[in-house]
Amino acid sequence: MKIVSYNLNGIRAAIKKDWLKWVKNGKYDIVCVQETKAQPEDLPNELFEELGYTAYWHSAEKKGYSGVLTLTKVKPDKVVVGCGIKKYDKEGRILRLDFGDWSLLNCYFPSGSSGEERQAFKMKFLVDFKRWIKKVKVERPKLIIVGDYNIAHGEFDIHNPTRKDEPSGFKKEERAWMDKFLKLGFTDTFRFMNPEKIEFSWWTYRMGARKKNKGWRIDYQCVTENLEDKIISASNMNDAVHSDHCPVLLEIDL
Repeated sequence: MKIVSYNLNGIRAAIKKDWLKWVKNGKYDIVCVQETKAQPEDLPNELFEELGYTAYWHSAEKKGYSGVLTLTKVKPDKVVVGCGIKKYDKEGRILRLDFGDWSLLNCYFPSGSSGEERQAFKMKFLVDFKRWIKKVKVERPKLIIVGDYNIAHGEFDIHNPTRKDEPSGFKKEERAWMDKFLKLGFTDTFRFMNPEKIEFSWWTYRMGARKKNKGWRIDYQCVTENLEDKIISASNMNDAVHSDHCPVLLEIDL
């Protein structure tokens, strides 16, 4: 199974850059989009149906903001929208699809880069997400959690790991959260398959960062440890340019 996750920073803008053609050519089983910045009524279902996908949305209440979308060729047994915590659900951050004995969560973690208030919101989200996912894991022991986590976990995940200013996304407390999250029994599939590879999934639009490859790896496909032996490959698709992120691809035998 090929599962791709992609923060598009606006799906309508990406479609204008031939994103749908890219999806068609990739022949992915499931496509998870973060930061759609759109509502279901903004795009006709036919766009996705023509490619063989059924679309499941969780959009933010605020138009043009946040939101996740999962496109699947495999019919889910159950769809769960949100995590049941209103302040996160109104921002359209989590969408769960159950398939047989495994579940896929498409997630867009908050960014804290706009200031202290949003950084505090992000840290509270991380605490609440960890508490919530522990409960989900009891109910559904086989999980794949994909999306934009907005955290560069290790020194190989950022182009300048020695920086001292600790920006949002590379703060000690965020990286420590990732340590604790993985210790709950999750595996970062890219790092599992590529222990020392330096590759990124996001570049600021400023200062020609992408051309210089001055990026961060903040997009993940994590799986419960009981799925480790099912991983075939995990990669960052740096050649795809529809956003300030690139897609991340997981091939897994389910």
